[in-house]
Order: sequence, then C-alpha cells, then structure tokens
Amino acid sequence: MNINSTINGSELTVAVDGRLDISTAADFDKALKANLDGVTTLIIDMKDLEYVSSAGLRVLLATQKTMDEKGGSMKIRNVNETISEVFIVTGFADILTVE
Repeated sequence: MNINSTINGSELTVAVDGRLDISTAADFDKALKANLDGVTTLIIDMKDLEYVSSAGLRVLLATQKTMDEKGGSMKIRNVNETISEVFIVTGFADILTVE
C-alpha cells in the first residue's frame, strides 16, 4: 500500500492505494496521526484502493472519532463498488461520510 498526503491549509488529503488490511493498517494509522495537527478537514481518497479489511475499518472508525472530537470533518471519496459494499454491509456507510 502507498500513502500520499497533501496538506492545503487546514485540509489534509490522504490518497491510498493497494490493500488496507492487517499488514498495512498500522502504517495507515501512523500516517494519519502524524498529520492531523491543525487539520479541520480530512479527505481520504480511495480511488486506487482495492481492498479494506476489518483492521482498516478500525483505523477509519478511530480516525472519524478523532476528527469528531476536534470538531472537524472526515470525508471518504472515490470508493469503488467492492469497498462500498463493505461499508454498506458493516454499517460504516451510516457512520462515515462517503462521497
């Protein structure tokens, strides 16, 4: 998995590709936490993400809670059909803002 972060003022965009699973979730979590200071809007671009496991879902949920606690927002963009199904089946589509 590759993680590319871009900061524009108080907006952080994180693009991920490959697989977000047990072997990559910790790296994704660290990359997010390392860049959240001063961020009010977090955008996670999943255009090139192929797969997300429960470990990846845990990171997304924890990050959503962090953004909620600091009064910010988190948006997930460019979700493919497979990952969208995972979000729907797990109920994450109701918790996360998926655009």
